[in-house]
Amino acid sequence: MDYKKNILETIGNTPLVKINRLTQDVQGLVLAKYETFNPGNSVKDRMAIKMIEMAEKEGLIKPGGTIVEGTSGNTGLGLALGAIQKGYKMVCTLAEKQSKEKIDILKAMGCRVEVCPTNVEADDPRSYYSVAERIAEETPNSWYVNQYDNLGNTQAHYESTGPEIWEQTDGKITHFIVGVGTGGTISGVGKYLKEQNPDVKIWGVDAYGSVFKKYHETGEFDKDEIYSYTTEGIGEDILPKNVNFDIIDGFTKVTDKDAAVYTRRLAQEEGMFLGNSAGAAIKGVLQLKEHFTEDDVVVVLFHDHGSRYVGKIYNDDWMREQGFIE
Repeated sequence: MDYKKNILETIGNTPLVKINRLTQDVQGLVLAKYETFNPGNSVKDRMAIKMIEMAEKEGLIKPGGTIVEGTSGNTGLGLALGAIQKGYKMVCTLAEKQSKEKIDILKAMGCRVEVCPTNVEADDPRSYYSVAERIAEETPNSWYVNQYDNLGNTQAHYESTGPEIWEQTDGKITHFIVGVGTGGTISGVGKYLKEQNPDVKIWGVDAYGSVFKKYHETGEFDKDEIYSYTTEGIGEDILPKNVNFDIIDGFTKVTDKDAAVYTRRLAQEEGMFLGNSAGAAIKGVLQLKEHFTEDDVVVVLFHDHGSRYVGKIYNDDWMREQGFIE
């Protein structure tokens, strides 16, 4: 009989799917690494389990302990899957801009959720980073994951996502494009692909209001670049240790409106019901199309599922309030 021993064994080996209508004007073959096939419906399942396993080996968490993390939702869910299987408790902190669906899903999976203000500095004691650190300090036998600086994040994608993409494209991939948040996906996949072929180009998709693009181009951390934005899951107002800028060839920034509109277009024109960052990622591909030739194989990674965004991106009233649709 062919079966998995538990839900964690279903993580990885996600398919590549051709994009058709939205990329008609793009030269080359555009393929999506479709990460919603993971059990937590996102790419974050990979690194969440890797970080738990590394913490266990290092003795950072003991049986019956509590996992604490600041998250935009998806890492929290991946960690929750691990916590359930391994017998840990789970506490997540989120910024209030994250969708209600993400909060409800985390609670449904047994997580304690603390919602924190969005428009505060990263080192403000009210930020979701700081609140997570404080909860971990105050909770006996707890482990603060810190996905931003925990290099198990990058290692997970170096060991799984990168090799999968290389094998699935028969080594023909020429460009990898992905939204950048914690940096683990772009850095892990990028490192693996460039080791196989140094000519593979690695492009990050950034948000307006985030520091990545300017820092990559100038080396300057410009606080004037930081302001609030609605796109979830990409961009940061900090420089996570997982973002390896040496591996990244360039960034392109996508507006909140384009990210939202193209998320809906993916659903309506490709049948791909995806999250907010997928719209940003495919718009990033279109913005970079002058870099591609007809012989290129372009892989874009889609992080998570549309079910997290039903009350926002897929809600006409919310879209009108934001000025994204008429």
